[in-house]
Amino acid sequence: LVIVFFQTTGQLVFEEFLRTEYSEENLLFWLACEDYKKITSDTEMTVAAKRIYTEFVQVDAPRQINIDFVTREEIAENISQPSPNSFDRAQRLIYGLMENNCYPRFLKSEIYQALLEQSEQQ
Repeated sequence: LVIVFFQTTGQLVFEEFLRTEYSEENLLFWLACEDYKKITSDTEMTVAAKRIYTEFVQVDAPRQINIDFVTREEIAENISQPSPNSFDRAQRLIYGLMENNCYPRFLKSEIYQALLEQSEQQ
């Protein structure tokens, strides 16, 4: 799974695959969390945390991720005073979901096989 994230083409193809499975929110959330961890300003962190919460975490979010109630509530309770680790638990859950569920299917998909063929021809 890590290899896909470090290669832009692979990441785009994986995202496209997830879109066909209606689960691209997983990768988008994971990437948003990675960007979030790089923020050093408290003000920017608060704004970014609320955006991630609104887009991915809250119930009925436009790209709601599949996490357990306890994790969702923990984030909700701490959203007004976020820390660099505010989304770590949810991010680990989503990574595990992609690693154990989506990624193995991706490796067997036509879209991945086409990427392999393309890379072998170069």
